[in-house]
Amino acid sequence: MKAIAITQAAQNGTNLESLSEITLPTPVASGHDLLVEVKAISVNPVDTKVRAGFKADQPRVLGWDAVGVVVATGEAVSLFKPGDEVWYAGSLTRPGSNSEYQLVDERIAALKPKSIDNASSAALPLTAITAWEMLFDRLGVTENGNENDVLLIVGAAGGVGSILTQLASKLTKITVIGTASRPQSQQWVADLGAHHVIDHSKPLTEELARIGVKNVTHVASLNQTDKHYQQLIEVLAPQGKLALIDDPETLDARPLKVKSISLHWEFMFTRSMFETSDMIEQNRLLTRVATLIDQGVLQTTLGEHFGTINAANLRRAHELIETNRAVGKIVLEGF
Repeated sequence: MKAIAITQAAQNGTNLESLSEITLPTPVASGHDLLVEVKAISVNPVDTKVRAGFKADQPRVLGWDAVGVVVATGEAVSLFKPGDEVWYAGSLTRPGSNSEYQLVDERIAALKPKSIDNASSAALPLTAITAWEMLFDRLGVTENGNENDVLLIVGAAGGVGSILTQLASKLTKITVIGTASRPQSQQWVADLGAHHVIDHSKPLTEELARIGVKNVTHVASLNQTDKHYQQLIEVLAPQGKLALIDDPETLDARPLKVKSISLHWEFMFTRSMFETSDMIEQNRLLTRVATLIDQGVLQTTLGEHFGTINAANLRRAHELIETNRAVGKIVLEGF
């Protein structure tokens, strides 16, 4: 089968040009695995991080978002059958979705939405899982609840922010404030349902004061946490909650003590990486998101379609993501 893999460690500061097309044997499904013929994928910051840190002896297939058709199943599979159209983010510990065929555990996959096409669907799995777990599992927000609370989403125009904004504004009563720094991204966040949009390139305290908000009860910090950290502590109300997904080099938790602020990390690969007893929650979560899309409650976060799945287009996608200026998700489709 055809696959696009990272083949060399960084040289002269980058290994972007080492994203290359290779040929691999088509894998065979066993156990709880589905063998999926991949139809569309999207590209996430995790792809660029794994690529940049690559030092292995063997090529590694990247990609952690896919839509495809089940062509074979392992002997323990009970949720799907050949011919089913599925979507999933996959596991960080296994070969990724930048290949014609891929194995994925049935417990972290679900039937794709019926009302949108493959490309629109491929934009969502990883970010939907991340946003859902962050909002409901980590920050403890409840569906139809939190009427008197305020959620600040830092980096709301990106992939996770785009679906998190929708989940919070559509499924809860929390007030949603999204941050974005350019007119295009600010309009995107507003269109997705944020009650207010502020500029994170300016002091957050001043931006919140501009819209008449003194404190927020919940923060979802999706990028540049180290840059905004002290401001986030300042704007969080006593006993507030701070959740993040990025990777600051250091994070001193001591300043959180005085306000009894709780700190939460979200990593959507935890369940698949450790094969936790509740792995199937990602199947249920993606099933629920698909239903919400088909009901018209949620919409795709597809930002740009970069064409077919090949090395050149994947390099372009990685380059754009590394600028931190992508709006929504970058999708590729077909081989």
